[in-house]
Amino acid sequence: MKKIESLYPDYDVLALRDEWDANTRTIVNKRLGPFQFQVLSGRQQELVKAVATQVAVEDREEVLTWIAAHVDEQLSTAQGESQRKPGIPPRRELILTGLEALDEWAKGKFFKGFLSIKPEQQLEFLELLEVGGLPQENGWDTERQKELFKKLASLIISAEYSHPWVWSEIGYGGPAYPRGYVRVELGLTDPWEPKPSVDSGKGEGR
Repeated sequence: MKKIESLYPDYDVLALRDEWDANTRTIVNKRLGPFQFQVLSGRQQELVKAVATQVAVEDREEVLTWIAAHVDEQLSTAQGESQRKPGIPPRRELILTGLEALDEWAKGKFFKGFLSIKPEQQLEFLELLEVGGLPQENGWDTERQKELFKKLASLIISAEYSHPWVWSEIGYGGPAYPRGYVRVELGLTDPWEPKPSVDSGKGEGR
């Protein structure tokens, strides 16, 4: 596990696994891999990871692979969306066609795919996608571009902050069933929760 700068450099939420019920342990352990992909091809997985590197400022392969697996899982379920704007395709279609569109936009400007351009160029594309500022070709108008960015960012960030390594970095104690949190008042923590380190900030940057 790569060390990053954190207020809790010595905290490992996974050390508390024995306090969780069996179902919770199973759910969290699955986020560590290995993963089975049902929807995303190998190249699409790499595209998701490239987007996640920029959106979540994440460079650890293990976490990026979990993010891609989470996106794949969400796209493989039949669960409906709470709401969808007129003219916007279903989430699965939006994201799968959107990943291909990212490649085409990159080729249109740099004559090579999204995975082959520089990170700063990838970030530039995503910033334009967020505001609907990329070429409006093949049905990719402003609203569709913005919705693609919104869906991708939502899935990526929710996956990032559901990974136990990230829980450890932000000092989150993780699931507390059946033990439960007791000291819930502002400023108080349970004895098993982490305390910020006075020597924090000495870890390696991402």
